[in-house]
Amino acid sequence: MGFVYQDYRDQFPVTQHLTYLNHAAVSPLCLPAANAMKGLADDCSLWGSLHYSVWLEAYEALRVAAAKLIGASRDEIAHVKNTSEGIATVALGIDWKSGDRIVLFREEFPSNLYPWQRLAGNGVDLTWLEATDPLDKIEAAAKGARLLAISFVQFLSGFKADLEAIGSICRKNNVFFFVDAIQGLGAFPLDVERCKIDALAADGHKWMLGPEGMGILYIRKDRQDEVEPSEFGWTNVAGYAKYDAGNLTLRSDAGRYEPGTLNTIGCFGLRASIEFLLEVGIDRISPHIRSLAKQIEDGVRAKGFEVLGSPGAGIVSFRNPNENPRVTVSKLESCKIIAAPRLGWVRTSPHFYISPDDIQGLLEAL
Repeated sequence: MGFVYQDYRDQFPVTQHLTYLNHAAVSPLCLPAANAMKGLADDCSLWGSLHYSVWLEAYEALRVAAAKLIGASRDEIAHVKNTSEGIATVALGIDWKSGDRIVLFREEFPSNLYPWQRLAGNGVDLTWLEATDPLDKIEAAAKGARLLAISFVQFLSGFKADLEAIGSICRKNNVFFFVDAIQGLGAFPLDVERCKIDALAADGHKWMLGPEGMGILYIRKDRQDEVEPSEFGWTNVAGYAKYDAGNLTLRSDAGRYEPGTLNTIGCFGLRASIEFLLEVGIDRISPHIRSLAKQIEDGVRAKGFEVLGSPGAGIVSFRNPNENPRVTVSKLESCKIIAAPRLGWVRTSPHFYISPDDIQGLLEAL
């Protein structure tokens, strides 16, 4: 089969200018996404909303593609602006009671901490764990909890959670299982049914290779009545297309979490990028990403750099003990190699179109 990048590298014009190793921050658009958004922009400038039916097709196609990506039903997918909005929808939509308890992990990105932490002011208790804690410790903490929230992949260390095992723990103990999937979705396989995930959110601008400001929220069908819409507008209701202001009955699917006009150009872009990823095949993408990450890890260790944790996914964070990470990142940028400084580390995150030669160039630049 060969490396996937050899077949699809031409779909990433960024390779003409940069070695881009920063997909855990903001990815370059793949050509299908860029072309889809350009096409809509041109159409709107010429015809306004005359082709509105095509917009509706794009909204539906995005639901279908996102559902296919995570093994869900299209009825379980809502369009959201970003991961934070998806998390907030769940956090604000559950009818919390004083004494309810949430299990959280200290290494999480703030978007998967702040909404839950704010609930502590309403009498909700928080139990803190480390993402690398053993499963028996996670299970002990989950007993009696109302909800557990964890990232698919940790944003700094690259630690990949055992979602299937944690999901089984949550289901057995009747714990609502929420996953922040932004740092893995599009790079690694994820099946919400097999992992027994109750809700999941992810923005499109990282590993899904789509635009910023456009994401997906999954809420399991049999859990949707437990999560009230946190924002309410004209399109939350079942009869919104009839402009019937007298009926507040919610839509029967995850569209109930969409309060108004959608980010249409973002939907066009994210639909195209997810369909592109599905065409390539996540099962082909993930082994190559792991191989590149291992090449980085082995290479920087050989140079005497410190590596954060034991990366298991596409993120590798490292540092030279004798150099400020921001200086390292600046030096790499001068060589047209893009990484990110994060909390005292240099974070690298290659996607599937990156080549082993690109990684060798990184190691030589260091």
